[in-house]
Amino acid sequence: MANGEKRDYYEILGVHKNASETEIKKAFRKLAIQFHPDKNPGDKEAEERFKEATEAYEVLSDAQKRAQYDQFGHAGVSGAGGFSGGGFGGFGAGSPFGDIFSDIFGDIFGGGGAGRRTQGRRGDDLLYNMEITFEEAAFGCEKKIDIPYAKRCTSCNGSGAKPGTDPKICPTCRGAGQVRYQQGFFSVSKTCGQCNGEGKVVDDPCAECHGRGSVKDSKTLSVKVPGGVETGSRLKLSGEGGQGVKGGPNGDLYVAISVKEHSIFQREDDNVVCEIPISFAQAALGCEIEVPTLDGKVSMKIPEGTQSGKIYRLRGKGIPSLQGYGRGDQLVVVKVETPTNLSGKQKELLEEFAKISGEEAHPMKKGFLDKVMDFLS
Repeated sequence: MANGEKRDYYEILGVHKNASETEIKKAFRKLAIQFHPDKNPGDKEAEERFKEATEAYEVLSDAQKRAQYDQFGHAGVSGAGGFSGGGFGGFGAGSPFGDIFSDIFGDIFGGGGAGRRTQGRRGDDLLYNMEITFEEAAFGCEKKIDIPYAKRCTSCNGSGAKPGTDPKICPTCRGAGQVRYQQGFFSVSKTCGQCNGEGKVVDDPCAECHGRGSVKDSKTLSVKVPGGVETGSRLKLSGEGGQGVKGGPNGDLYVAISVKEHSIFQREDDNVVCEIPISFAQAALGCEIEVPTLDGKVSMKIPEGTQSGKIYRLRGKGIPSLQGYGRGDQLVVVKVETPTNLSGKQKELLEEFAKISGEEAHPMKKGFLDKVMDFLS
């Protein structure tokens, strides 16, 4: 730059002077990724752009430094953004770079920011598949289930080391849980691969848990299934999942519901559908039949002249609403069965019936033929 004059920090980041903290961070993130030396090896211009953007961000991300810069310009923040010695200072706790460098470069270098140690980790979420009957899904039930899980080893008290011995300081990271690497012109830390961030290693593992610090076990839980669930419904049991690590909270248990098919009923939303076969004579003359429901058998009248496929509704005989808003209905679909394997006498009577009735006994057929004649005329 001519005469060594520094560029305006807002201009460097490409933001206006009233930019919010989020806008400044977003702008720096974009430039940092674009000009990072590891993405531009040997490119001195990219390295300088990266240093320039980092210096601008260090000032503008600090409210006090930004106020001084806005009032006095570069003179008001002399000494800020110092990069002497070829490296950056202050990427640890309390630095504005601590979080953003972890956000941007954590995935690149395989770990978080410098000085981070593995803390208590939440246990894994578990999934249990439960199959229940159609009736249990409709009205709810309570089920006992056995859940396998990993519990703290009582022999080593979770340390993973043989009783009477202790885990040793990791020789690679010296107990820090992190190892530092030089990346271009600054250093970055990543999780230690030997101890997985624990800071300690087990030379003589516990015979009970083989150094894992936990052993397999199972527990019996009581699961209350509410009425109205269906296949695909999930129930959440908070804290009943995998055990947390190093004092971390337990995970959750999710129970996935699968409903067995019923031999008579089918479900449509909160309604129950049931097909009922009746004879030709019952359909023609009318009758009273018994219909199975989830609450037991009920009597239902079939009017004379009922056609196959006619649907009748039994109010309130369906599935209870999962939200507690009453129950659905039962839809009874009538299927008229055509007689087969007729005897000679039966055929004779039906032929006589056909001669006597003519077309008047077949209103649907007559209506269809009328439509055909109208179409052809």
